[in-house]
Amino acid sequence: MDEGAPSAVVQIHWPEGEWSRAYGVRDLETRTAAQPTDRAEVASVTKTMTAVAVLKLVDDHLIGLDEPVNDVIPGFTSSLKPPGPITVRQLLSHTSGMPEVNDALPKDIDFRPVLSQTLTMERGLQLAGTLPWTNDDVGSFKYSNTNYLALGLLIQTLLHKPFVQVMQEEVFDPLGLKNTSLNQVDLHEAGLLHGYVALRGERIDTTNNTFSVGNPAGGAISTMEDLNLLMAAIFQGRAVSATSLREMKTSPSFRPYGLGVWEHGDGCSKESRHEGKGSFDDYQTVAVSSGDGKYQAAMTVTTPPMPSELEDPSTQEKRDYLNGRIESALNETLDRLCSAAK
Repeated sequence: MDEGAPSAVVQIHWPEGEWSRAYGVRDLETRTAAQPTDRAEVASVTKTMTAVAVLKLVDDHLIGLDEPVNDVIPGFTSSLKPPGPITVRQLLSHTSGMPEVNDALPKDIDFRPVLSQTLTMERGLQLAGTLPWTNDDVGSFKYSNTNYLALGLLIQTLLHKPFVQVMQEEVFDPLGLKNTSLNQVDLHEAGLLHGYVALRGERIDTTNNTFSVGNPAGGAISTMEDLNLLMAAIFQGRAVSATSLREMKTSPSFRPYGLGVWEHGDGCSKESRHEGKGSFDDYQTVAVSSGDGKYQAAMTVTTPPMPSELEDPSTQEKRDYLNGRIESALNETLDRLCSAAK
């Protein structure tokens, strides 16, 4: 907060209780105090939600984890030109080697024209298809949002329903995520944390989520309570089958990423904790759960208004550092709580 973040919201949950707190303001115009129940764009924590929906397809035997998707996802082969068969597991674990769609977006310092257009799943695949995808990349960890755009298309293809509808019916409603959505935000909504990015020295309100509406890789708006409910449901075994949960926790490569979740050490258990981590220019979010689902912690910080990476490349390192500090704070807190319970 001392470094200029407009707000920080956190909730911790453990077997004996729950603690939540909000710091700062919802927006820098009205300076209304932030509340623990406020919603924010949670960026790539969305991937954890999408992974749940995909694993439910696997549980329902609509597709196998190691089945190729090339001929299942519309436009996959024609748009992306994959160098070989690509499986569901590879998409979920970022081991497909697929090009990153963000690398194909216009490289203009003025980010507003890009943010004013929705990045649909279909358009995302087409843009990524303008970049090379070689066989050498397949099989090793290479984080790419395009993987989850493809998974969104897989979901709606197999269930014959729009992706957003499936997420509401199959993930948000069953898990009690009452304040989570993939829809367009109402900028006048009470309880919405506003985000900001600087452009040539001017502070720009970037809360409008037109770019990420309905995006399986980063389109969710949620509360810290909902993120903790999500993680608790997953790791207590209520979201997917025991088999799928075991697969979700398993990293298929040398990097600490399973199927939709990152791995992190647990100071009280031999079993790892798991995380959803989200990073936008204007929001940094981390949601953590113990492997047994008994402990959760989630925090979002509206990033101090800084230029985009295109205007000032050094700001990406600052955002990454902030995300890492959030992750450390949450895990250190859970370490203290679980150690005290022993």
